[in-house]
Amino acid sequence: MIAPEQERVLKTLLVEMFGQLSSMRRELAALQGDSKGSFATMADTLDAIVENTEAAGNTILESMEAIGASVVKLQSVNDPTAAAVCDEIVDSTNKVFEACAFQDLTGQRITRVVKSLQFMEDHINRLVRMWGKEELARLAAELAVESAPDLMEGPQRPSVAISQDDIDKLFA
Repeated sequence: MIAPEQERVLKTLLVEMFGQLSSMRRELAALQGDSKGSFATMADTLDAIVENTEAAGNTILESMEAIGASVVKLQSVNDPTAAAVCDEIVDSTNKVFEACAFQDLTGQRITRVVKSLQFMEDHINRLVRMWGKEELARLAAELAVESAPDLMEGPQRPSVAISQDDIDKLFA
């Protein structure tokens, strides 16, 4: 059994982590132009980013392969100027192929972030269910009063600030 002060510290940390996850959700929703934040989870959003990046990368690579095929056709023409231009195109094409390697690395990194976020979200939600949304909402209200003088991020616009209703919905 944990001491009441330790339990309060754990609950406080949970409320802060939950608030941070909510903030991250809003940030990702804003990046997508989704003012309501209607996507299911941050992980879903990042998965969609990986998928879209992969699709764009594949389109680029397919287009570069088509350009390469056209260059091969041009190389069969016996013209020194055309051959020099083909060499320039091949060099540029190779640079594009190298640059496209970012997509795979980015996808792998984002996938790791997605797994970490899913882990955090799952565990935070389990803790919220364990302690109950009413208790944590009460604590969140207390924390808001305690931290109000700090204002490190400055006053927030009403459209950006988290309301108590928003917090209650998140714990639901």
